[in-house]
Amino acid sequence: MKINKIKFQNFRIYKGENEILLAPNPSKNISIIAGKNGFGKTTFLTSLIWVFYGKMMSEVEDKYKKDIKNAGGYDKFIKSLLNREVKIDFENNENNNPVLSVEIELKDILIPSIPCKSVVIRRTYNLKTDTEDLEIFIDGLENELTKEVGFEVFINDFILPREIAKFFFFDAEKIVSLAEAKTKSELRNLSKAYSEVLGIKKYEDLKKNLETLLTKLRRSGASPSQQTKLFELTDAEKELTELIDFNQEKQANINREITIHKLNSDSLQEKLIREGNGITLEELQKIKSERDVLKEESAEIKSKLKKLMDIAPLVIAGKKLVQLKEQLVFEQNKKTNSVDNAVLVEELNTFSTVLLEKLETLNLDSKSKSKVEEALKQTISEKKIIKQTKTSGIVLLDYTKEQFRNFDAVFDNIKGAFSSQFNAVVQEEKNNRIYVSKVLQQIRQAEARKDNPLAQKLREEKKEAEDKITVLTLNKGKLIEEYDSLSIRLASTRKVLSEYEKNFKLAETDQKKFEVTEKLLVKINTIIKKIKEDKKYSLQKSIMLGLKKIMHKSDFIYNVKVNVIDDVMDIDLLDKNDQILDKDSLSKGEQQLYATALLKALVDESGIKFPVFIDSPLQKFDKYHSKNIIKEFYPAISEQVVLFPLLEKELSELEYNYLKPNVNKVFVIENHNNGSSFKSFAVDQLFTHLKQEQDVYAN
Repeated sequence: MKINKIKFQNFRIYKGENEILLAPNPSKNISIIAGKNGFGKTTFLTSLIWVFYGKMMSEVEDKYKKDIKNAGGYDKFIKSLLNREVKIDFENNENNNPVLSVEIELKDILIPSIPCKSVVIRRTYNLKTDTEDLEIFIDGLENELTKEVGFEVFINDFILPREIAKFFFFDAEKIVSLAEAKTKSELRNLSKAYSEVLGIKKYEDLKKNLETLLTKLRRSGASPSQQTKLFELTDAEKELTELIDFNQEKQANINREITIHKLNSDSLQEKLIREGNGITLEELQKIKSERDVLKEESAEIKSKLKKLMDIAPLVIAGKKLVQLKEQLVFEQNKKTNSVDNAVLVEELNTFSTVLLEKLETLNLDSKSKSKVEEALKQTISEKKIIKQTKTSGIVLLDYTKEQFRNFDAVFDNIKGAFSSQFNAVVQEEKNNRIYVSKVLQQIRQAEARKDNPLAQKLREEKKEAEDKITVLTLNKGKLIEEYDSLSIRLASTRKVLSEYEKNFKLAETDQKKFEVTEKLLVKINTIIKKIKEDKKYSLQKSIMLGLKKIMHKSDFIYNVKVNVIDDVMDIDLLDKNDQILDKDSLSKGEQQLYATALLKALVDESGIKFPVFIDSPLQKFDKYHSKNIIKEFYPAISEQVVLFPLLEKELSELEYNYLKPNVNKVFVIENHNNGSSFKSFAVDQLFTHLKQEQDVYAN
């Protein structure tokens, strides 16, 4: 599938009608659309998302969700897409046709059961009637299939699912979000996109449908009196789930704000140090690295201390703990003795019976026989072979052997190594605190003098940023407490609901459906697990291959591991010692390289043939990695690739020369009278045009 032509009408900065003809070439898959900041490169991408998904564009990317929310909803957001001048003219009664539209023509598209040469999608909004309209034409005609399934569903199912559109329309600088996902919520959202790309989502949707059917069948057996209680529990479950989702969203927002304020605080501190001329920037970075290492050590020490503190109540118990030990030893001995005596008694009884039977064969007279029996009893009694252990206690705890061994191990640890371990950790924590204090003191000493007005201003702003971080951290702590409480309540509610549903009596036909559905659910879970395992190894291999091609440091990332736990898929980067690399420790350029390799792997694994649009293509890369990206990534990621570079900053002439053999079309976005339009250039004239333009401004 390729995009042949895109036509804009009054879409934001593109006033009037503007058409761009990409005319894809099988042997050259790259098109360049260059332009200065503010001329409409990002708007171009927004228009594509809008024409495909309309009000559902919020599900493509968080950015669009925020834009719609900030605008006050989709109805207001769509008005903001209309060119300002057209909107003003309409408000002044100077324009009777305030229409905004985007039209896109697709070629080489394969639709099951419908042979076709082209598909045209046109989305229009009319400010006068306040209506949005979507049209789809297959080979220039309307088609019954598109009407039957619905235009929006047709685009999502037959063109490009909105859940994975982010992997085909993206800002190369912002795809580092793929590398920065850490919270379970972020990973779960990302995993949904992975599932869609890797073809797993259809099975997971089937699983959800089966689970819903099970719940429906189970609840259908509720009597009228049980229905009231059932509704109360399901309503409580829904409310708690919504509150948890809202809580997680607030936590994510706070995390973003804290990150912004921390960056601001660090930047202000660097300015303070430069103002004071106390130390060089390199020395500052070294001290900051030392501070970060000490803070990590502090966290590890606190973790060790916490483990020891878990045992502390037992240490404090002192004599009571010893008494507990004695009681458990007594109980274990009693169990052992009871078993031994029982076995011994059984053995002696067997021995006595056999012996007396043998005496019968000797044909002794009754007097002699009585004497032998009496002698046997007397001998056993005198030697005290059978004896009952006299004990003064009773069994209170009845520990198993395993439980006793576990307690014994803890007791021995407390009695032996605990004291020295505890003292060592306390001393380690004390030393760490002193070192941290010294490092922070070095930083403070490097700051500017208090009588410097600029330094004073910087210090005030830094304190303000740190105060905001403190407040946000406290708020986050409250949210975490609230989240834990809500999670406990939700788990409790679901447990009660599950137990309550077991009391419902299903009709015979529903019971059979229930059993069949349960069996299907087991099978689909097995299938999903197997597919994820297969895709996991395939994805690992693809990511590693991509990293080797584009990363300059060939031994930096030695291996890639994809982890699949329940509904969360996460990716670990491993060094040559098989240790997990913290993605936060990567530079922004390295994070972008990793995200780029991941993106390439996902597109390859998806098998979806759709054009890829990339804004800010080489923003964070040095010249070595840029060359690798240009030669290995862009020509191979898709059969049609459209780049939106800022010339000389995101794409130099040298880099363009590397790219040129694969370039099919070149366009420059020009801006006149606050309106942008496209101008086509020959492939070898792009930088000639740029130099001519610079000469004009220079003169």
